[in-house]
Amino acid sequence: MYRITIDRDACDGVFACLVRDDRFVEDSEGLAAIETDDQAAIEATFDDDRRDDAEQAAAACPLDAIHVESVEEDAGAVDVPATDREEVQP
Repeated sequence: MYRITIDRDACDGVFACLVRDDRFVEDSEGLAAIETDDQAAIEATFDDDRRDDAEQAAAACPLDAIHVESVEEDAGAVDVPATDREEVQP
């Protein structure tokens, strides 16, 4: 399992991530978000074989606004809506 987190304060809408991983989308505020279950989030946990895509998206971000990290299976999935501006601690 791995978690993708977007630092909304660092993101300025370059969108290099969108061409590396199709889970990344532009949200209504013009910033990057992760599409999960038909909603945009700034943090999401996945258990699939697409971690390489996420890491390529993170590496493509010129502002280092995307972080990909391993998480324990019992940590549970977290989807934080993109409109939630509270700082998320991984």
